Amino acid sequence: MAADRGAPQSIDAYIAGFAPEVRGLLEQIRRTIQIAVPEATEAIKYQIPTFVLHGNLVHFAAYPGHIGLYPAPREAPEFRHELEAYAGGKGTVRFPLDQPIPFDLVTRIARHLAARNVARAAAKSKPRAR
Repeated sequence: MAADRGAPQSIDAYIAGFAPEVRGLLEQIRRTIQIAVPEATEAIKYQIPTFVLHGNLVHFAAYPGHIGLYPAPREAPEFRHELEAYAGGKGTVRFPLDQPIPFDLVTRIARHLAARNVARAAAKSKPRAR
C-alpha cells in the first residue's frame, strides 16, 4: 500500500492500494470470509480490513511477501498442526504470496472464530446467579 495515502476508510479502499495480483488475493480472502460467516459485517480497524461479529472476528492485511490473518487459533487442537506450516506469532498466521492461499483453512478459521465469538456473547448475556 502506498505510504503517502491516508488511512483507508473502507475495505475497497484498502485493497485498491495494492498491485493487481495482491488485490486479487485480498478480494478472494474477503469473499471467503463473507461466505463462511455471512452475518459478519465489514469494517476497517487498526487501518486494516476487519470482519465484526460480536466484536472483532478476523483481520487480514497484505505485507511485502505475505498476507496476514489475525487472530489465528494456533492453540486450537484442530488447527495446531496445520498452522505449524505457516510463520506467524502466537495469534497470527502469514500466508506467503509465492504459495497458494489455503482458502479452505481461511474458511474453517473464520467459522471457528465466529463460533467462539457467538459463544462468548451468549455467555455474557446470561443473567448471573445471585
